[in-house]
Amino acid sequence: MTNSLIIIFPILIPLATAVSCLAAWNRRVVQRVISTIGAGLLLASAVLLLVRVRHHGIQVMQLGNWPAPFGITLVADLFSAVMVVMAGLIGFAVAIYSLAATDIEHEAVGYHPLYHMLLLGCCGSFLTGDIFNLYVWFEVMLISSFVLLALGGRRNQMEGAMKYVTLNLIASAIFLAAVGMLYGVTGTLNMAHLAALIPGSTSSGLLTVIAILFFFSFGIKSALFPLFFWLPASYHTPAIEVSAVFSGLLTKVGVYALIRVFTLVFVHDISFTHTAILVVSGLTMVTGVLGAVVQNDVRRILSFHIISQVGYMIMGLGLFTPLAVAGSVFYIVHHIIVKTNLFLVSGLMRRIGWSYDLKLLGGLYREAPLLAALFLVPALSLAGIPPLSGFWAKLLLITASIEKADYMIAAVALVVGILTLFSMTKIWAGAFWAMPPEHHERKALPLPARERAVLTLPVLFLAVLTAAIGFFPATLLNL
Repeated sequence: MTNSLIIIFPILIPLATAVSCLAAWNRRVVQRVISTIGAGLLLASAVLLLVRVRHHGIQVMQLGNWPAPFGITLVADLFSAVMVVMAGLIGFAVAIYSLAATDIEHEAVGYHPLYHMLLLGCCGSFLTGDIFNLYVWFEVMLISSFVLLALGGRRNQMEGAMKYVTLNLIASAIFLAAVGMLYGVTGTLNMAHLAALIPGSTSSGLLTVIAILFFFSFGIKSALFPLFFWLPASYHTPAIEVSAVFSGLLTKVGVYALIRVFTLVFVHDISFTHTAILVVSGLTMVTGVLGAVVQNDVRRILSFHIISQVGYMIMGLGLFTPLAVAGSVFYIVHHIIVKTNLFLVSGLMRRIGWSYDLKLLGGLYREAPLLAALFLVPALSLAGIPPLSGFWAKLLLITASIEKADYMIAAVALVVGILTLFSMTKIWAGAFWAMPPEHHERKALPLPARERAVLTLPVLFLAVLTAAIGFFPATLLNL
């Protein structure tokens, strides 16, 4: 198998899966089979790509045999290969969950092809080697995610979808303007070429302005302070399987873009750009966790925690030491698994307790003891309790900040971790430990055993993976 095919498989497989699901538009069962097989093949191809990169170095493909920097370039290094594996992993887990969670009405209007187009946009964003095509893949994600967000057409969904698409279109416009300015200054958009040209550029001031434009654009897509308000207004509105894949992947594509361009391209004025990133990371952590603390809806609590955890991810970028950047990547991997799993768990809570409102839940510990245990694993990991993956992710970043004598950001990270634990115990106390309210009658029909098994399997798999990273952190850190 050639290197070129290995790089392009994570793009071709979700594209072929989406097209095949469209071809089977009126055959719901066939779409489900195609979707599940396609998600499994994507995960397999992603693992194969990671193994190839790990043993043979960076893999490059020039589409159409056009030479760089003039043609479209696909590049897989360890960072991008790891992110493609995470996209495949979450794509497969949520595809299994969707077999029992997705409404027939949603499947009838294109859930499965849209889902795989979203995975296509994610993988394309991770593998592109030039900034303009990063913009193109962002738009693929935006279109598919907007329709997935609006599936069902409920009032709160449409309101959330409009806020989501409006802010992201503004981000796309800023992104495109920054791309045009960057091309005007450098004459290229190939990332590797930019990394070679910018250190010798005489337009340092203008490049800093362009860097800030990229930061604003990716900051909106990553939900950084103060650009995050679209996320808690929209992520709690769609079907839970859509919320799960959004929480796991979409903001992380923005974080990936930030880390990529501010470690490879915009490193000419680190004292300004990366200090600004560090300040924003602290503000993002604090505002996100404070928003979570005051919520009573499980999905809104988890949505605000996405914001606070993104602050941790860019904290390492702001510190900009080898350990700190490694800590950021470690944190991304940990958070993708944990946050997706928490949303999947909340879907199970809703199916058993018939609500996302903590005031209407209660008693789930007695009704579903396995679910209670499966909630505790990602919840404690999110808060950074040892020996789970979140502990090591936070430890790496705090160690890096202390080594660099940035004690303020270390203190902020520790305090936010405590508040995260508080909000997770709030969910535990309200949904699992407390008695259910007398005035809230749950529906009589219990969750069928077959559906419960299908919904529980991906949750169990992700929980085991979280624990495995926690017990063997050196494997991921060395990678």
